[in-house]
Parts: sequence; structure tokens; C-alpha cells
Amino acid sequence: MHPDAAPLVPHPHACLRQPARPLDAWGCEARIMSLSARHPACRFIGTPTLAGRASLQFFRMIEHLICDCDGVLVDSEVIADRVMHDTLSSTFPTLDFHEICKTAFGQQTSRFLKSVEAAFDIVLPADFLQTVETNVEVEFASSLSAISGVRDALQRVTLPAAVVSNSHMARVSASVRRAGLAEIFGPRVFSAEQVARPKPYPDVYLFAAQQLGVDPSRCIVVEDSVAGLNAARAAGMKTIAFVGASHIPDGYADVLRNMGITRIMQHMDELPALIDAGVRGEFGDVQS
Repeated sequence: MHPDAAPLVPHPHACLRQPARPLDAWGCEARIMSLSARHPACRFIGTPTLAGRASLQFFRMIEHLICDCDGVLVDSEVIADRVMHDTLSSTFPTLDFHEICKTAFGQQTSRFLKSVEAAFDIVLPADFLQTVETNVEVEFASSLSAISGVRDALQRVTLPAAVVSNSHMARVSASVRRAGLAEIFGPRVFSAEQVARPKPYPDVYLFAAQQLGVDPSRCIVVEDSVAGLNAARAAGMKTIAFVGASHIPDGYADVLRNMGITRIMQHMDELPALIDAGVRGEFGDVQS
């Protein structure tokens, strides 16, 4: 679950992709052709095709790692879900919110609360969202922990890394600090409150790529939610699904495979090898 706030960049053109930077395949080709001139055994048979020239970017396929925060960097979703259930139940003690709270995964809090009102035909108190947020912050301050192995995994990754979250900026920044990851991400932290539409729309990912100065196609995103994975794919980015957090239900990996997600990891220690494969250009173009 994620809170939302008034968008700071409401204009739709703020999230347009930047033009892709010129490919360096021609320079690579020139070097290889020079090598073949000196070493006949290395000569091409015929002229390289456009596809062949593009494949010469091999080592530059992925340039930037982007991570979701909740459920990827910090094991926060299970805490937020429990707080939501308890706050709803204390407000409406005769109603059972257990099942609907399972659907909060990946949603902004305000959107989820609208679905609760519709499902139960109730009107929540005007300050209910703020009450939930306050209760969540209290729990985070005492109970929030980093995902097991995430710091070590990120330190082994050779790419610059950023955070992109549906949560508001203050919460994301606090979560990154509590997880001991502030030095890894630095100022490269982005929130859906900076754009007009949250995930599952691609706006926040496109905005992050624009601010980072990298083409979206050269980014790889680690996400846990369907909404986040869809947002990253809609932005034209590669994806890795992380299914090792406490809130992930049984059978979730199968749901992701049915979506066409094939890069799925259970443990963070798998991340460096997956990133290295992307840097080497081994992901191909079949799955974003």
C-alpha cells in the first residue's frame, strides 16, 4: 500500500521519453573490422546487417538499475497491510476486512480505500487516510527492516542504482535510510508524487529515466507488484520480479510467469548475476 499526494509534475509532457542516444554500434563495428583486416581468421563473411550492428552493443545493453522500495528494499508491505486491517477493523468492528486487505498489494493507499468504500458501501472518516499513515509510521519506526541480503547484493552490482516508488517522498527517503542504503542511492530517489499518475502507469519510471539522463530501454527494474512490473514494462524497461518478501502469497511466481515475466528471483543474492547478464546483453528483446 502506498500513500499519494498532490502531483508536483502534472503536465503530461513532463514524463515523455527523451530521444534515445545514438547507438555506438558503428564504432564497435569499425574496431572489429580493423581487427579483421589485421587478422584474416577474424574476418566477417559479408557485410554486417543492421541487427548484427545492434548486437555489437552487447556490453551496453543495461546501464542503470532501478528498485522499487516497499517489498524490494524494505519488508514493509506486511506491516502496512496489518496496520490497514487493524485501523479499518477498529473503525468498523462489525465488518471483516481480512480478504480485501489482501488486495492492497501494490496499490496507493487512497485508491485502495476507495475500493473499500465501494465494496462495503461505507464512507470512511475524512481523516482516515492520515490516521492510517500515522499508524504506519509508528510501526515502521519500531519494526521496519531491510530485505535480507539487499545491501550486500546492491554493493556487488556494478551499475548506478535509483529508487522509484509509489510512496510519498518522505516515506521512501526514511525507508532507504532505515535500511542503511542511503549511500548506495544518494539523491537518486523518485516518488509518484512527482508525476501525474502512479504505477501501474509508466509516468514515474519515465520521469526517473529523464532525470537520470538514461534511455528507458537501458534500465532494469526490480519490482514485487504486478502494478509496478506493468509500469516498468510500459516505460520500455527490462524487469526482474522479486518474490522473497514476507507479504508474497503462495503461487505468486506462477501468476508472474503467466504475465510473461521470466526473470523471477526468490533471494537478493541472485541479483548481481542477473544484472551482469543484462550488462552483457544476454536478456535479448523477447521480454521487457
